[in-house]
Amino acid sequence: MDETDRRLLSALRHDARASLSDLALGLGVSRTTVRSRIERLQRSGEIVGFSVVVKEDVARDPVRGLMMLGIEGRGADRVVRQLNGLSAVRATHTTNGRWDVIVEIGTATLEELDKVLAQIRRFEGIVSSETNLLLSTRKSAG
Repeated sequence: MDETDRRLLSALRHDARASLSDLALGLGVSRTTVRSRIERLQRSGEIVGFSVVVKEDVARDPVRGLMMLGIEGRGADRVVRQLNGLSAVRATHTTNGRWDVIVEIGTATLEELDKVLAQIRRFEGIVSSETNLLLSTRKSAG
């Protein structure tokens, strides 16, 4: 992956519906180059798909939060498998900072969120957590 690929991925994160022409213009390359790079990035697994966030998705989860988890030892894979089995978990992200895993959670009510948080805190291997409610979303990666 070179700098053009990274810039292309950044442009697609900003607007996954951008036309090949617009992407090419922004990157200073041809439409053919953009198309072939997108196809190559898909084949290599760098791009695993495209998604859309619709109003219904946000309405389904009026209460959303990010839970950061500290995990002791080498239990992160097991904890991520457990997290992904919970219906309220929308996504899990491993990270390299203070926190080992960041979890996106969506529920209908604060009470449901509280129950999910308590359930996650009881998972074996979790030694610390911090949760932040998402108040609004101005831009969502597609």
